[in-house]
Amino acid sequence: MLEERVVYLNGTFVPWNEAKTHMMCHSFGRGAAIFEVLSVHEVDGGASLFRLDQHVARLYRTAELLGMRLSQEPGEIHEACLESVRRNGVTRGFVKVICFHSGIAFEILPPDVPLDVSVFVVDPAADLGGLKFPFDRGASACFSRWRKLDPQCVPVEAKAAANYLNGMMARAEARSRGYDNVIMLDTQGFVAEGGTESVFMVENGVLMTPCAGTVLLSITRQSLLQMAEVLGLEAREARIQPDRLLKADELLFSGTPNKVLPVRRLEDRDIEGTPGPVTRKLFDLMNGITSGRDHRFREWLFPV
Repeated sequence: MLEERVVYLNGTFVPWNEAKTHMMCHSFGRGAAIFEVLSVHEVDGGASLFRLDQHVARLYRTAELLGMRLSQEPGEIHEACLESVRRNGVTRGFVKVICFHSGIAFEILPPDVPLDVSVFVVDPAADLGGLKFPFDRGASACFSRWRKLDPQCVPVEAKAAANYLNGMMARAEARSRGYDNVIMLDTQGFVAEGGTESVFMVENGVLMTPCAGTVLLSITRQSLLQMAEVLGLEAREARIQPDRLLKADELLFSGTPNKVLPVRRLEDRDIEGTPGPVTRKLFDLMNGITSGRDHRFREWLFPV
């Protein structure tokens, strides 16, 4: 099915198998690519993109943090995402925007030219075999020996391909230990995030998540904090010691593919009652939002 998709590339659309660059390009050899992944939802019989404006804004923020320039204006990328979904006929799935240096380079510094811009669209059911972790099943997790990248080493806010080696190593460790996912600590020993997800805990009815500074400023994370306010839930951003997760009433991950994913087991502790009441409230509200039924958040959806 992927071979039938079309890809946006620098202002034009090409067949999936023609979306290529040279293996000696700078972004392949050095990891100097930046990206965004956003979800597509079926709303009123058509497709809508979740928080497209926030994703485009974060893409430009990443470029700014890394001293990069994009070859397209924000409005062009915004429309490219909508048109890519339209041309691929996807009503449920994901959009991945990848911006990269296509020029051949041996040097550690990239060429002083704007990044190429590409947009891919996939349907997880048709193209990827479906989502791996359904809500009712949840996920198991362990703490990783690998620490989250320190903000004094690289800008952890940047959604850059090279930064994801960190999460990849942690996730591989979890798999080798028989767990689905992983929780990483920062270099000071506080809870940071999962391999590619934000981490939330519920303690005495209060929703908590690690504060900004050592984590990616996840759009889904921010969405859940805003949703908690509407639900009348107390929500806090805080420095969280790992032992608090082992005693928490509820744990969950959040990210683009699984916006609310319960953690049913952490290390050797089974979390009874998973998914818990707060997790379920967030999940139900998110379903209402992404289906277009909850009009309080209608501005989060961008119809194709």
